[in-house]
Amino acid sequence: MSKIVLTNVRLLTGGADLTSVSNKVEVTTKVEEKETTNYGSEGYKELLGGLASAEVAGEGQWEAGDAGKVDDAAWTQLGGVGAWSIGPVGASVGDLAYATRMLRCDYKLGDQVGEVAPWTSGGKSAWPLVRGQFAHPPGTARTADGNGTGLNLGAVATGKRLYAALHVLSASGTTPSLTARVESSADNTFGSPTTRLTFTAATAGGGQILRTDASAITDAWWRIAWTITGTSPSFLFAATLGVQ
Repeated sequence: MSKIVLTNVRLLTGGADLTSVSNKVEVTTKVEEKETTNYGSEGYKELLGGLASAEVAGEGQWEAGDAGKVDDAAWTQLGGVGAWSIGPVGASVGDLAYATRMLRCDYKLGDQVGEVAPWTSGGKSAWPLVRGQFAHPPGTARTADGNGTGLNLGAVATGKRLYAALHVLSASGTTPSLTARVESSADNTFGSPTTRLTFTAATAGGGQILRTDASAITDAWWRIAWTITGTSPSFLFAATLGVQ
């Protein structure tokens, strides 16, 4: 990927897509420095990496009135942990994505008279920050069972995990239900896929994030698949996958 100008950053928190009301998003990750300097260090400090953490900070224009608006989402999520996904170039399948399970830890709104009502909010990681890809775009409505595009994310080594975030942005119809799952395959044909993770059935907007155990998985290809039931159901959702 070459140099870019930030014009289409996607910010998904739970069941809210805050893209159209965000004008600044920052992702920070760091590892604590733990000093181990001693008399054998020959006059130089020695350091070990300690605990890792990540933070996301965003700001933009305030809106309220339904679960997909920033005020409703931030107020509901405040003090809780959930799925967050950030895309620096957009949310098409295969686009770069960063995802984690985050604590919504702060929310600020309001300014002086005459200003466009702003918001600022942030989260701190409860799981590792994962660098992966979008596996399903947020703007494609799904009304029936289906499979997403396969992504070559590589095998999962022992001690690593496959992380998957699901953001259900809207649901309509009579008793709609979406059950999404993560499948892996040895190649891009998905001739005999293996289900690795299954999300709880979703009947309304919301977010979930899952991960595999730390066992090795030799399959290199991954995709989102889904089952939809109900009368005239329709869902908008986004999904991200990554190995960490």
